[in-house]
Amino acid sequence: MSESSTPAHALPPDGHPRPGTLYLVPAPLDFGCETQVPVEDSLPAATLRAAAGLGHWVCENAKSARALLKRIDSVAPLTVPIQQMSIRELPREVHKKGDHGGGFDARGLLVDLQAGHDVGLLSEAGMPAVADPGSSVVRAAHDLGAPVVPLVGPVSLLLALAASGLGGQDFAFTGYLPQDAEARRQRIRDLEGLALKRGQTQIVIETPYRNEAVLQALVQTLQPNTRLAVASGLTLPQAQISSRSVKAWRALPERALGKLPAVFAFGR
Repeated sequence: MSESSTPAHALPPDGHPRPGTLYLVPAPLDFGCETQVPVEDSLPAATLRAAAGLGHWVCENAKSARALLKRIDSVAPLTVPIQQMSIRELPREVHKKGDHGGGFDARGLLVDLQAGHDVGLLSEAGMPAVADPGSSVVRAAHDLGAPVVPLVGPVSLLLALAASGLGGQDFAFTGYLPQDAEARRQRIRDLEGLALKRGQTQIVIETPYRNEAVLQALVQTLQPNTRLAVASGLTLPQAQISSRSVKAWRALPERALGKLPAVFAFGR
């Protein structure tokens, strides 16, 4: 809806349009994978319809956002052609440093929202602002007095936790482990100490090309009786979910994950 066509009832007494609604639109978990699942297998019909009705977006990457919108259009026709959409990218430095430390003001990305338009927030896979950039945009929307609506879709962390057999009442997601081998081993020991002392399940992730190194580090560093769960390729046909003691992991003749997105969880 253009600003000129904003209905009179949408204008408060000061004559300025009320902000639109920020929709958090989850994406399928197959980004970067060789195989893509039908989009309707990952996103429910209500989410697809809501996404198809949006013409203004803030995203992690404009190219991948357009690719997803094309997939959505095949099952839920877009109300605005992609070429006519407003698609704003989060700055690249936000991807590298994270956007929750308070140093990035996302209000400049929400001019469409302030003008009264509904806006979709999109990451490359899963729920935006959960293990992905976007929290600064959500925070800015709240500060502008705009409604924030999360739509239903896959969240890899919760899918992995639910399938892990580990405690789901107290858990922590700590992002990526250090790349340096010794620093990574120390971080694993620290997190395991929390898990064993408090019963708090620890969840970490890694990029597909470093999956094998992280799995080996976890198996070699964790104590034998600690339970380790690994979920890779979630929602894909080749998904694998394994949960066993570290002692049992060490006894396996082979521990291959392949180049698939993976979530690692460990604890009691």
